[in-house]
Amino acid sequence: MSDLLNVTSSPHVRDKWDTQKIMGLVVISLLPASIFGICNFGVRALIMILVTIASCVASEWIYEKIVHKKSTISDLSAVVTGLLLALNLPHTLPYWMAALGGVFAIVVVKMLFGGLGQNFMNPALGARCFLLISFTGPMTSFAFDGTTGPTPLALLKSGFPVNTMDMLLGRTAGTIGETSVIALIIGAVILILTGVIDLRIPGSYIISFAVFVLLFGGHGMDMNYLVAQLCGGGLMLGAFFMATDYVTSPITPSGKIIYGIILGVLTGIFRIFGASAEGVSYAIIFGNLLVPLIERVTVPRAFGIAREKKEADHE
Repeated sequence: MSDLLNVTSSPHVRDKWDTQKIMGLVVISLLPASIFGICNFGVRALIMILVTIASCVASEWIYEKIVHKKSTISDLSAVVTGLLLALNLPHTLPYWMAALGGVFAIVVVKMLFGGLGQNFMNPALGARCFLLISFTGPMTSFAFDGTTGPTPLALLKSGFPVNTMDMLLGRTAGTIGETSVIALIIGAVILILTGVIDLRIPGSYIISFAVFVLLFGGHGMDMNYLVAQLCGGGLMLGAFFMATDYVTSPITPSGKIIYGIILGVLTGIFRIFGASAEGVSYAIIFGNLLVPLIERVTVPRAFGIAREKKEADHE
């Protein structure tokens, strides 16, 4: 068969960059948050990162060996999945649970649906939600500076005041990669300047969430409350690094904006009206499921289609 007729799975990036280079840039952009998480939570955070990356890469390699498929671990997508999964986990989680999450992310969410480009949801978030459902206690137990306690979002939901400056700098309890907004923004700037992502999805996500909080948060125009909601939890990590996943997000310009708005509204609903203080992971997964519908209604109409249809109706 001619190479011109070769059909491959998404993502179809019409650029000089291949998947490996793009994933490499994502890894580089996640280094500030990863390094801060290691400094913040100690060597256990580093081991957690290594465990999840190793489990994801090994799972992909073993699965492809079993089904006699060409190995794809060199594209670094499994490394990105493992790193993102670790950044979404508390550093106190038992290592075997983290490794199990890596296996679930790669085998169940990714490979069983055809591999990279075929998965219907973000593998790292799928694994995080799986771990949350299976091991709720360890997944919601956070420690900082030797003390176990609630996250700032949990305090905020309970009506207690929080220090927004600590949340901005990362001097708080939380998952390994979500605490420092500054580190996450540095990584996001790298992705934006290199053209890996644009601002349509994260911009519409964050703005729509902020509007929702101001309208329905019950605190009016309290900017301290709004900043705390924006800095807390995995909002920045999710908006810039997971909602923008090429495979599970829309490709149309208007579809990206609609997708971001849906994520912002869902996150606001989960956080303000739900039982949990967090909601980013579930919002993005629900948004992933809506992507085919969003793309169907936002795909540009080909030139002449409307006229041909009108002429056919007259006939």
